[in-house]
Amino acid sequence: MKKSTATKQAMVVFGALALGWLAIELAFKPILDKARAAMDKSDPARDPDQDDDDAAEESAQNSSAESGIIATAD
Repeated sequence: MKKSTATKQAMVVFGALALGWLAIELAFKPILDKARAAMDKSDPARDPDQDDDDAAEESAQNSSAESGIIATAD
C-alpha cells in the first residue's frame, strides 16, 4: 500500500509543477514571445564586447593618425 501512496504523491507533485509552468507561460506570454523573438534574431557568433573594443581601437588609431602619433596595440 505504501508504494501506491508514493506514486500518487509523485503524480500530484508532477501535475502541480506542470500546472504551475502552464500558468507562468500564459501569464507572461507577451514578454516571453518578445524575448524568444529577440533571441531568434540574435547572432550567437557575434560578441558585442569585441565589437566595442574594435570600434574603440579604430577610433584611437584614427585620432592618433590625424595628430601624427603612432598607436601600438597591446
